[in-house]
Amino acid sequence: MKKTIWLLFTLLLLLVAGGFLYWKLSRPVPRNTAVVSHWPTPLPEAPLPPTSPSPNASSGHTRTAVAPPEPEIKKEAPATEPGFVLRQGETLDYSANVTKLNSTVADLRIIAAERRPSTGKGSWHLQAFAHTENPYRMVFQLDDQFDSYSDAGNMTSLQYEMHLNERGQKVDSVERLLSSVQDPAPLGTSAARVPTGTRDPLGMLEYLRGVDWNHKSEVHSSVYDGRKLYEVRAVLVGKSTAVTVPAGNFNTTKIEIHVLDNGTEMKDAHFLLYLTNDAARLPVLMEAVLPVATVSVELTKAK
Repeated sequence: MKKTIWLLFTLLLLLVAGGFLYWKLSRPVPRNTAVVSHWPTPLPEAPLPPTSPSPNASSGHTRTAVAPPEPEIKKEAPATEPGFVLRQGETLDYSANVTKLNSTVADLRIIAAERRPSTGKGSWHLQAFAHTENPYRMVFQLDDQFDSYSDAGNMTSLQYEMHLNERGQKVDSVERLLSSVQDPAPLGTSAARVPTGTRDPLGMLEYLRGVDWNHKSEVHSSVYDGRKLYEVRAVLVGKSTAVTVPAGNFNTTKIEIHVLDNGTEMKDAHFLLYLTNDAARLPVLMEAVLPVATVSVELTKAK
């Protein structure tokens, strides 16, 4: 049972907040204690190309994310479609449920914390908090925080942070996403070398809200989850799907999420996202359909 619940929840987090949490952790942190996160400082002017890349430039660790093979379908333009405007301060609360358990396993909160100018253009600070609920905290205690700093125009990632507190252990990861080897990692961060246009999971979720699904049937993007680089394809499968969640009844657009790891699609999991058919385009329901059960993340409150 422990392994089953752990697999379900980590696959779920891949869809909505960074998943695949294969980290070795160190010590507990009190539940509901938010980690202070800092807005990325502007990068210095790019120096001349070095003769050989240094893995410890500017005291920052460099991690190179290997780009997955290009999909057969040409990538969509990265800019967010006009019409949807993310609201500063928007707070979305969810409950995560496993069908066979018939109870809430965890709660999730996603916040559009702040928008401000950054390096000459606007950027968003997005946050997600995940906590397991009793009695499942006795199986494993999970209190995780994710921070995304994403370009306001296309939701490509500037910096991604994971502050993971699981089963009494802790790890903090702060990574600046950089596409050029000429850009050093700022002090206090690591550098993840990723393809231009890469998003993190929170930025990808907000990007999908901004797509005009009346005129597009598929979009895809590289997504860096804090450990690995994936290719994510989102495909329109329904334009008028009725959904009932604790927050109410909604008419939604249904989107199927395909995750490719090194060019191979994950076959053991099937992800679905439901967005309301109004100006808010709220993600009211997210599902992970697995061989052993279905995990659903249902909106309980939006403010």
